[in-house]
Amino acid sequence: MKKNLFIAFEGIDGCGKSTQAKLLTERLLKEGHKVYSTFEPTDSEIGQLIRNVFARKIDSNHHTIAALFLADRFHHLLNKTNGILSKMEEGYTVITDRYYFSSYAYHSVHMPMEWVIEANAPCAEMLRPDLTIYIDISPKVSMDRIQKNRESTELYETLDNLTLVKANYYKAFDKLKEQEAIFITDGNRLPEHIAQDIQQKIRGL
Repeated sequence: MKKNLFIAFEGIDGCGKSTQAKLLTERLLKEGHKVYSTFEPTDSEIGQLIRNVFARKIDSNHHTIAALFLADRFHHLLNKTNGILSKMEEGYTVITDRYYFSSYAYHSVHMPMEWVIEANAPCAEMLRPDLTIYIDISPKVSMDRIQKNRESTELYETLDNLTLVKANYYKAFDKLKEQEAIFITDGNRLPEHIAQDIQQKIRGL
């Protein structure tokens, strides 16, 4: 039986994945597991650069943004201090809020999905999630939650764009269904009900 897992949470903005990543982390810690919780973009200098682009403090283009995410992901995997691979080797179960399926979904609105998948192939070869958990909500619900909980929206956070992003998630899931373990759960329910479904799925691993 595998002692530690790599779990990635995915979904369009406002789906509740950060909440579910936190709830799963707390549950596994309570059960006595070593857990490292992380996120993308990271809090590295590269991740901060991405956040500045999203906040429209830096003007950029879609190919540069995709490349920045890739650089940040390599750093996320490989840095020796708290990189995902180091944490996995130390026996931690690693839970990440976003991984390469986010790139497939968001960047493929603006460029061919095959290009994005190929660019991220070295990351997938280094470490695929034992499970990618996709929390499904509609783009309209997404925008309602964003506008309710934030003072401003970020780059990519429009109804039209998120509609395309959601379609791209499902396109990528279908394209990679033979290589990836994917669990889709309804994000329109109470957080505790979503968490129960996720925890049950994790126990099966």
